[in-house]
Amino acid sequence: MHRRRDVLAAGLLLPLAPRAGRANEDDIARLLREGGVVIAFRHALAPGTFDPPGYTLGDCSTQRNLSDEGRAQARRIGQWFQGRGLQPAIVRSSPWCRCLDTAQLAFGRAEAWPALGSPRGSPERTNASHLQQLREALADASTRSGRFEVWVTHMFVLSDLTRQNSASGEGLVLRADPAGVVELLARLAPP
Repeated sequence: MHRRRDVLAAGLLLPLAPRAGRANEDDIARLLREGGVVIAFRHALAPGTFDPPGYTLGDCSTQRNLSDEGRAQARRIGQWFQGRGLQPAIVRSSPWCRCLDTAQLAFGRAEAWPALGSPRGSPERTNASHLQQLREALADASTRSGRFEVWVTHMFVLSDLTRQNSASGEGLVLRADPAGVVELLARLAPP
């Protein structure tokens, strides 16, 4: 038991509440209106896997980017929110172009946040630090009723945060308790 607590304290093992299945869209809209949640999206469709060798953040020509279908998918995400009169308080994104583009096309804005970035370098240390930042921010957002945040990130980040796989353009409605225990409330299917 002490080993598990030490591993949790080091941010290497993610506490996670029970898993949620797909909810209907009216239930998801209700959760967002009630607030105190984050809906975290995996970026829209971007063909291939990983970025090319030598890619540079801030230079989209060196990265894997959204396809035409990915750009259309991102716009459909925004239409889903607009059609329900849902406006996020904050839109945060990984600094990778495919995430920033997804957020911009869907919500018209994005604040780049390195904690949402894809793991690179020494992933265990970097990712543990980023995951701790994400859990803290999620716990903070969970205390704010009447508003919700949107995060746009990568498959690996969502998987590490929730222990769930996600599809391109899929949204996971999340909240966390003060200790950073993440609860997956609902999944919004990709449009």
